[in-house]
Amino acid sequence: MRVLGIDPGLTRCGIGAVEGAIGRPLALLGADAIRTSADTDLPQRLVGIERGIEEWLDHYRPDAVAVERVFAQHNLSTVMGTAQASGIALVCAARRGLPVAMHTPSEAKAAITGNGRADKAQVGTMVARILGLDGPPRPADAADAVALAICHIWRGGAQARVAQAQQDFARKVELARRTRGR
Repeated sequence: MRVLGIDPGLTRCGIGAVEGAIGRPLALLGADAIRTSADTDLPQRLVGIERGIEEWLDHYRPDAVAVERVFAQHNLSTVMGTAQASGIALVCAARRGLPVAMHTPSEAKAAITGNGRADKAQVGTMVARILGLDGPPRPADAADAVALAICHIWRGGAQARVAQAQQDFARKVELARRTRGR
């Protein structure tokens, strides 16, 4: 499975592509940040983020996209910018029909470090260990995006199987109900 992880932000939108499967080694395909200037008008910043995400989608052709779920912060302008960048990521994936998973920061931290309250340094260190890198991807936003991709590979596959089993069960129940009604 190839997953594009996105840590949304207006100034630095972390992005990383990881390939692998549960129980198999994971490989980092690329990691960086899409940057926009605070001096640029908001609509143009969003266009810049969209273009950057589209380039990554074209280049890495992921099977799924994992986006950090926006959570409430005290700084409203930061939350708004993060939410807007997140929306761009969701639209880009949806346009291509890619499945999208949203993982909370604590969920990604727990998957990578075993501690949902791990700091950025701990996440970066574990991302490097998991992927066999000399150091964490830079900038830190890129490491966070890679952590989201790893989290999705490790947890998303199981979540998808549970969802599929629930759908299969619902179909069987509906078929049984229809058969009894005849």
